[in-house]
Amino acid sequence: MKRLTQLVLAGSLILSAGLAAQKQHNEVFMQGDEAEGRIAREVRHRLIMLPYYGVFDDLAFRLDGSKVTLLGAVVLPVLKSDAEHVVKRIEGVTEVVNEIKVLPPSPMDDQIRRAVYRAIYFDPALSTRYGFHAVPPIHIIVENGHVTLEGVVASEADKNICGLRANGVAQVFSVTNNLIVEGR
Repeated sequence: MKRLTQLVLAGSLILSAGLAAQKQHNEVFMQGDEAEGRIAREVRHRLIMLPYYGVFDDLAFRLDGSKVTLLGAVVLPVLKSDAEHVVKRIEGVTEVVNEIKVLPPSPMDDQIRRAVYRAIYFDPALSTRYGFHAVPPIHIIVENGHVTLEGVVASEADKNICGLRANGVAQVFSVTNNLIVEGR
């Protein structure tokens, strides 16, 4: 495919760790294509600008006419409600279905999140390319010791390094590497 965004818009992504099952959706952290409608651009913009949206959250949406379905997983419950609130205020949106999952609070998962973050974002091969973005391109979702990596990387090598670094963290039961290589 010509563009990375076409891959996400045209294909089904299978998210593991019980987050979602075969959903066609738009990732918030990925720029849409030129033909993307005004509502989709506005939804993406409003979600990415949420103050508590960060590296440990994954937000996505599906657009069906004027109906927006919010998807993904977040650490803070306020992020789920804030996402719904800002999308409802977009002109042209008639209905918002909020299917964002709030991850259960867990000190062990918090410890794993921090350790995986350090393993990936402090890696010398990755830190200069991915560590200095306002919205980090690699998102780390942890639920009950299971790690899912979401986002966009520049190369297959970077994707593999991220997976290896996450797998090397103590107390991680499994790693699902859903990172997308740009340009594929």
